[in-house]
Amino acid sequence: QVQLVESGGGLVQPGGSLGLSCAASGLSLDHYALGWFRQAPGKEREGISCISAFDGSTYYADSVKGRFTISRDNAKNTVNLQMNSLKHVDTGDYYCATHHPGELSDYCVDYRTETLGTWGQGNQVTVNS
Repeated sequence: QVQLVESGGGLVQPGGSLGLSCAASGLSLDHYALGWFRQAPGKEREGISCISAFDGSTYYADSVKGRFTISRDNAKNTVNLQMNSLKHVDTGDYYCATHHPGELSDYCVDYRTETLGTWGQGNQVTVNS
């Protein structure tokens, strides 16, 4: 059974930093694209970052570009999201997602959310003084 588990969320002051981690079991993350999404209170879920399995390329939404960094730790079978210079608007539930084993799509190439069959449980990030 494939499972993703996020960790690292919490409460941070504006301007602070947090690191989120998405750990996988049942699948080797280095073979699949992984996306990070967030849902702010009262808003729709948005894709904020992803990393491709095809060529390692990354994507960042304009709202987080220059502040967030996505990276793989293949030894730990995790994908991390380092979040710096956090703002109140970064508050929300953060989810990681990847494909089912055997899926040939790469979300970070075609941005087809419907191909992401495995989602984490979500991790809350609150930016507040």
